[in-house]
Amino acid sequence: MDKLLAQLLEESAPKFAAPFDPGFRPAALWVRAYRKRLGADRRAVEIALRRPDGMVFRHRMEILPDTPGNAAANYRYVERTVKYLLWQKGANEVLLAGCDELVPKLAKSYAPGGEREFDADFMGNKVFLAPFSVKAVEAGALPAANEPKFRMGGCWKGCRIGFDLGGSDRKCAAVKDGEVVHTEEVPWSPIGVEDWRYRRDGIIDSLKRAAAHLPRVDAIGGSSAGVYVNNEVRSASLFRGIPQADFDAHIRTLFIDIAKEWGVPLYLMNDGDVTALAGAIQLGDHPVLGMAFGTSLAGGYCGPDGGLTPWLNELAFVPCDFREPGPECPQDDWSLDYGTGAQYLSQQSVGRLAIAAGLTFADDCDTLPLRLKEVQRRLDKEDDPVAAEIFKAVGRYLGYTVAYADDFYVLKRFLALGRVTSGRGGDIIVKEATAVLEGEFPEIAAKVKIEMPDETSKRHGQAVIAATLPPDELI
Repeated sequence: MDKLLAQLLEESAPKFAAPFDPGFRPAALWVRAYRKRLGADRRAVEIALRRPDGMVFRHRMEILPDTPGNAAANYRYVERTVKYLLWQKGANEVLLAGCDELVPKLAKSYAPGGEREFDADFMGNKVFLAPFSVKAVEAGALPAANEPKFRMGGCWKGCRIGFDLGGSDRKCAAVKDGEVVHTEEVPWSPIGVEDWRYRRDGIIDSLKRAAAHLPRVDAIGGSSAGVYVNNEVRSASLFRGIPQADFDAHIRTLFIDIAKEWGVPLYLMNDGDVTALAGAIQLGDHPVLGMAFGTSLAGGYCGPDGGLTPWLNELAFVPCDFREPGPECPQDDWSLDYGTGAQYLSQQSVGRLAIAAGLTFADDCDTLPLRLKEVQRRLDKEDDPVAAEIFKAVGRYLGYTVAYADDFYVLKRFLALGRVTSGRGGDIIVKEATAVLEGEFPEIAAKVKIEMPDETSKRHGQAVIAATLPPDELI
């Protein structure tokens, strides 16, 4: 292994080690160890992420001089930063200034056959429907930051409909000048259904049910898991099973078509972002970063202005562990990357740690949801110390992950959600994550509170909050 990389790994050993995972090397500690080496000869690296519609996100970092001894560490730092930014912000063009020697290797990694081929294909072909590229440019040629200036979410004016689409039910709400006049939950089973009309007809049915409780409809807001860009469906499990031709012809612009049919503004956002907005409204405070520990890891962010952003916040794919790729580092089975969020903060993490802890399960307990439920039962009903250690590990993962997120988000309130946080395990996760911040990152602990939302904000409230997405000025 490269000498400097080996030193950085040694220096990033956590004070709060994760039980059953002694090799864990938190990204936040690795970056801190790297930055301690920066001197007067440091270099500024400017990164621009650009989308086809002209939206641009900017990020600045500093790296070590261009020497053979620094090359591997510089590349790892820049490569992991680009990876985080892509899944946080979302773009199909990555432009870098100040590290020309690193860009050819980075571009090759994101090319067909490269290590990051999945990321390039997802961002380019699925999300932004445009070629993906990584290029070196002069600092003066970088495009200026360009993000929407409107405030999305938390708007209550007029007669609004909100909906939240899940895999087993669809929720809908009618809101009149801030007063909730109707909420309803309707069971459905869209996953795997090939007929695209099933989804459209179900959504229209819920909208009509809510509209019946309003004198008129001024705006519609929606929440659903998946990636949506300018109200277009780009990637979502809700529409899995639909033939590609039908998806392209009818589903991709489904919500744009609904807006035209109803003649009102319609805004659709990822359910993680709407959950973060709901948390901000419930807490009366912001910004709020939320992570839902479920089958995978979902994320959402309500910004310092109390509104949502156009970011992707697909945190399942962001780095959180900087140990070297290999058998000892968890690998994501979809992207094939190592050390990314879903392997640490989801059911996948609990299942992986349970195996490492030597737990055994009955033959019929053979899926991650069932194994999570069993580990939670052992903790809640039997006070099993091994189960407690598993949730302690997840909590410590979370603490270090929040510390690394501080490099990319403005943080104040953090919400931990999802099935993994149910029962006593959730309390352990929050306690351990807080201890990590207090013990390793006191400056972050002083400004960030890690907590779980109350149960009342987790169900119908999502549809109500979705109704507040369209800005008041559009009504």
